[in-house]
Amino acid sequence: MKLIVGLGNPGLQYSKTRHNVGFLFLDYLQEQLSFPEFLEKSKFKAFISEGFIDGQKVILAKPNTFMNLSGEAILALVNFYNLDIKKDLCIVFDDIDLNFGKIRFKDDGGPGTHNGMRDIVLRIGSKSFARLRFGIEHEQRVMSLSDFVLSRFADEEFLELNKVFKEVFVLLSDKFLDFSKKTD
Repeated sequence: MKLIVGLGNPGLQYSKTRHNVGFLFLDYLQEQLSFPEFLEKSKFKAFISEGFIDGQKVILAKPNTFMNLSGEAILALVNFYNLDIKKDLCIVFDDIDLNFGKIRFKDDGGPGTHNGMRDIVLRIGSKSFARLRFGIEHEQRVMSLSDFVLSRFADEEFLELNKVFKEVFVLLSDKFLDFSKKTD
């Protein structure tokens, strides 16, 4: 089984903000994989969509705790499904330390400057899990960090983001879901 968690803040006021790129990517995945709509599961403190790919269960989760408490939902999911976080967990989130449109996939590492990732590492007690970072920084940013991450993407950025999502879907399929290793 694989668990892919997109980080973001719940609520319409945050729905298309830079900090919610994890949620946005999971919405894209849910559509591409033809998984059912996300449903709120209170025992996990998350919205969940699940399905099977080549016989393997895949769960997409969007915590409904706020960003900085994301570890609560992830810990509940990891414990309930008894996951091996090193091979079964991938966290998708925004990264202010990467320029907009850049992505990084790593199998482990520290939380960096991301408070949501700090909470996850603290609660699950490990840094050894996959993470997919979406760059959101702009060189011409003039607003504070908190205002910037909570600002909405411009229309042209959304167009670019959809192109990046397509590339990331292939990367995630290869590096985490192992689609490319399957044969017909």
